[in-house]
Amino acid sequence: MSDVGELIVELTRTVEDFPQPGVQFCDLSPLLADRHGLAAVTDALAEIGAGADLIAGIDARGFLLGAAVATRLGVGILAVRKGGKLPPPVFREEYRLEYGNAVLEIPAEGIDLTGRRVWIIDDVLATGGTVAATVRLLQTCGAAVAGAAVVLELTALDGRAAVAPLPVHSLARV
Repeated sequence: MSDVGELIVELTRTVEDFPQPGVQFCDLSPLLADRHGLAAVTDALAEIGAGADLIAGIDARGFLLGAAVATRLGVGILAVRKGGKLPPPVFREEYRLEYGNAVLEIPAEGIDLTGRRVWIIDDVLATGGTVAATVRLLQTCGAAVAGAAVVLELTALDGRAAVAPLPVHSLARV
């Protein structure tokens, strides 16, 4: 594991049975609150996403990370929101989580994604459902999704299979 990967594992807090029994939640809040941790993660994600026209940050920690990466790359960020958070009209994608169903949305007006090279940024890749839904949503709008980059990948949940053949880059894997 790389130095940044070791830092991620060291600063990640594990919470048992959250948000429901049987789920082991990986809380990256301590990592994001640490100035060295945040800088290392931002630099590593920006290196992966180099060449992007736009960063798509997934609600909610993907917003934080995505904005930092977009700033480093000199590009904009698209906030991929949970359902019901944006005014209409929206593009919408329904999907399954490891513990329920969810909806993602992006604005249907004001942002032309046609042909734009987009990198998806998120905090954790678990089952891959959220990233896969984001890919479908962006592609529906004409974006060229180049890949996804995440801070932490939970390998036992095989999220890569849900997003294949999309390239996925993880800074740390547990």
